[in-house]
Amino acid sequence: MKPDVHPNYVPAKIICACGHVIETRSTKKEIHVELCANCHPFYTGKQKLVDSAGRVERFQRKYGLKKEAE
Repeated sequence: MKPDVHPNYVPAKIICACGHVIETRSTKKEIHVELCANCHPFYTGKQKLVDSAGRVERFQRKYGLKKEAE
């Protein structure tokens, strides 16, 4: 690497709003984030899933379409 071209790469702390601290390296000494893997709903299993089942049946009932003979 050329001298005086690249920024300093120093040990850093990533601090989440929930209080979780992650040690890593970066060009900044401290990084504040709102969500991390410990509090994100997708990773914690607290995510509310939207149930889309029944959309086709609702459409068929609304427009009077009947199922084909099996």
